[in-house]
Amino acid sequence: MGWQPSDQLTQDVALEVLLHGPLGRAELARRLDLAPATLTRISSELIRSGIVTETSQVIEGRGRPTTPLDVVPTAHHFLGVKLAGEFVFAVVTDLRARVVRVLDARHHTGSPEEVVDIIHSLRDEAEADHPIDAVGIAVGGVVDADGAITSAPFLGWTDIPLAAMTERQLQRPTACANDLEAFVEALHWFGVGSGHSNFAAITLGVGVGYGCIANGRVLANADSGVGLVGHWPLDPLGPLCRKGHQGCAEAMLTIPAIKRSMLVATGEQLDWDQIIARARRGDDTITRLLERSGRALGQLIAAVANLTAPDFIVIGGEGVDLAEVARADLLDGLDEHRDPRASKVSIELAPGTNEEWCRGAAVLGIRRFVLARGNANNNPLRAETPATDPTPAPEARAAANQA
Repeated sequence: MGWQPSDQLTQDVALEVLLHGPLGRAELARRLDLAPATLTRISSELIRSGIVTETSQVIEGRGRPTTPLDVVPTAHHFLGVKLAGEFVFAVVTDLRARVVRVLDARHHTGSPEEVVDIIHSLRDEAEADHPIDAVGIAVGGVVDADGAITSAPFLGWTDIPLAAMTERQLQRPTACANDLEAFVEALHWFGVGSGHSNFAAITLGVGVGYGCIANGRVLANADSGVGLVGHWPLDPLGPLCRKGHQGCAEAMLTIPAIKRSMLVATGEQLDWDQIIARARRGDDTITRLLERSGRALGQLIAAVANLTAPDFIVIGGEGVDLAEVARADLLDGLDEHRDPRASKVSIELAPGTNEEWCRGAAVLGIRRFVLARGNANNNPLRAETPATDPTPAPEARAAANQA
């Protein structure tokens, strides 16, 4: 069963149920400012088409009991792929981006054709249990509106039409986007950002990433994926990054930079898990070395909060544990660069696993699947689509309510 509502208003109702269901008809009508008769007509169409269903749950209220509408999450499945330097990671999710299977990582040598072949084999493996409706691919790099990778230095790729190549070979709708954009959109649709019109995310790992939802939409343009926040100045006396900037985010917050600092200070070649484990055990040397990075992270959070006024800020990525083990220093850095009259900055931590990145990629596929009506764009993140709370335009509501 596909997802093809007959018009935009019907699509808006379907999306509201997908993102916030189960919802009773009265609540749906209130949220979308629709007359009860109009919503009855639309919901009947959606039930007939199999997009939504009546649940077994009954909502008791002042009036007659009502049976909520919901999607059937297990009716559709999606392949979410994270393309890393030497490996391809993948998961299978349902329609609400809940992971139902984690596939084994596959090694690649960097050839685009090889990567597409690997994704094809992952799709075939997934379909032994779950037919795949669409594919999403997340890449660390610059990805254009058609899902083509214009620049991915870690792969040595330039102008590779990855979404088109994959869609042609797999014969499945395919979306490709920058991995941070995918991560933010997953938070927006099915994570802590659901129902919020303004929030930001900072990711820590090999690099430092920044993304945000502003007025209900992901903020993205041709520079998304360049990693510009990585060179935001944080400490004029800090170490140099690979570009020669002193004390920038890349030099202070990335896993490789912190590991180099540990090697210089201790003479030990520690991996990230060892650093975090020793910090949690209270190792004085490691804790002192992480203080500077924790304070720098707090300063970066303050800058994001001061400039964009988000409802909250999510910290994620493979280096997210820094925000936990150096929390006191993070808060000190935040307070130093935040006006005491300003509201408290709410900070959420997201898992820094490959599974979480793949889940973000799967949301690209979900968005491609449910927003395909009237939208041929391979990259749904840049499309003009309803926000998380998709209220129809007044003229559309008026016309529908009079019908």
